Amino acid sequence: MRLSTYTDYTLRTLMYLAVNADRQATIAEIARTWSISETHLMKIVHQLGVAGDIETIRGRNGGLRLRKPAAGINLGTVVRRTEVDMDLVTCFDDAASCAISEDCVLQAVLHEALTAFLAVLDRYTLADLVAPRAKLAALLGIQPAEPRMAG
Repeated sequence: MRLSTYTDYTLRTLMYLAVNADRQATIAEIARTWSISETHLMKIVHQLGVAGDIETIRGRNGGLRLRKPAAGINLGTVVRRTEVDMDLVTCFDDAASCAISEDCVLQAVLHEALTAFLAVLDRYTLADLVAPRAKLAALLGIQPAEPRMAG
């Protein structure tokens, strides 16, 4: 099984925002960090906003940030939402296209494998992915946020 580029970029975007939780990020900096298209990333950001995972702040000091804690974003949920086709073989969707569908053991085995794959993802959250936060921040070139002045 191979996840789509869309799912990969979605997970990378969420990871970037979780590592960078001290400040807002921009689409341009996320795209530059991961070497991905800003246009493609705008679609992902829009869907993450619709799903309630991130919020977008407009204006001069605008940007993106997680809407919920990283521990509240489940990887299995994200993958199910972003993968348009989880059918490992065509007969998952159209059993009539297979001559042995009534007694096919392969289909049952592949269903079990897919269920196990998703069960593993369901055990993890975004917080688990970014647990080595300081190391990830350094690797991604994210500078610590400057302390705010008391006012």
